[in-house]
Amino acid sequence: MPPARDQLPVRRAGSAASPDTLLIRRTLAEIEPVADKATSYFYALLFIRHPDLRSLFPVAMDTQRDRLFKALLTAAEHADDTATLTEYLSHLGRGHRKYGTLPEHYPAVGECLIAALTRFASDTWSEATEAAWVRVYTTVSQIMIDAAAEDEQSSPAWWQAEVVGHELRTRDIAVVTVRPEEPYPFLAGQYTSLETPWWPRIWRNYSFSSAPRSDGLLTFHVKAVPAGWVSNALVHHARPGDVLRLGPPAGSMIVDHTTDNGLLCLGGGTGIAPIKALVEDVAEHGRRRPVEVFYGARHDDDLYDIDTMLGLQRSHPWLSVRPVVSDGPTRRLSGQLTHIVREYGPWPAYDAYLSGPPGMIRSGVDTLVGIGIPSHRIRHDGIDELTTSSTDRG
Repeated sequence: MPPARDQLPVRRAGSAASPDTLLIRRTLAEIEPVADKATSYFYALLFIRHPDLRSLFPVAMDTQRDRLFKALLTAAEHADDTATLTEYLSHLGRGHRKYGTLPEHYPAVGECLIAALTRFASDTWSEATEAAWVRVYTTVSQIMIDAAAEDEQSSPAWWQAEVVGHELRTRDIAVVTVRPEEPYPFLAGQYTSLETPWWPRIWRNYSFSSAPRSDGLLTFHVKAVPAGWVSNALVHHARPGDVLRLGPPAGSMIVDHTTDNGLLCLGGGTGIAPIKALVEDVAEHGRRRPVEVFYGARHDDDLYDIDTMLGLQRSHPWLSVRPVVSDGPTRRLSGQLTHIVREYGPWPAYDAYLSGPPGMIRSGVDTLVGIGIPSHRIRHDGIDELTTSSTDRG
């Protein structure tokens, strides 16, 4: 039951922790130095005691074996923030439907979680600590179960989608277009998880590269990365007629149409895909809001979608597209993306959107906060679990 990539925000400072949370944080502090060993033990125990659950996970566990364990620990650490915790876990519960997760699986996971914690947090473990973890895990699992049950009333666990277009833009970047068998509702700027027939039970997240279309087609920009199972399959093996599976849409990097603030968009590599979708979304709503796009790449040849973006700029006078190349000779803007953004600032009346490799997002957030954009007006998907089209690690 690997979790989705959305991460909980940093804990709010100044709030008093409950007794259960204090006990849990002590456990987490002891577990942290041996997290890899605790994770391996947890899964070994789960598969030995409950071999029927092994089929919910991919054959090769090395890229995501610890995601569930880390998600549970993260959720437990934020046990006092009820609203945020519920939102996070509800999303997780809905997303887990595509793995075949059932309500009866949660007690087995909880049993093995407690056993792993007992073994690897022996210095801080006590009856009171165990009782605290049981209470928190019971809350966590019930929120996820309830969210999955509610989602089941209106949405399938996954959508079948046929590949209808496959355009190789560079040696390792493809634009893949699919047609879902059923209507697929989503918002511009969101992402979904994809499973290919070549690697069953292995899901990777990709952003939609367009706003919702009248023909119902969905398009993704995929970069093949070394040892990337899903990305290489989609770039080098997928062809029209192949059938993929889609998980539910997710992500909060969407346009706030209740404000007239401008949009400052930073897209690195194939992270330009959701930025393009945001531009289309603004255009469809018909409000003349300034949109400034900085499209970053290492080399000129890596600006694989620049013609599309410049075409949008010609069609919309409120849109400005600035390609930025960090390495090698270029006639475009040269330098680090964040440095160029700072030079063209300040941006006091803009909401910021970032999509690309985790390093770019980290430096981008630091830069934007440093030049005065409040953090609540900076939107991006979770950094720790980023596996978008620009950063697919599998």
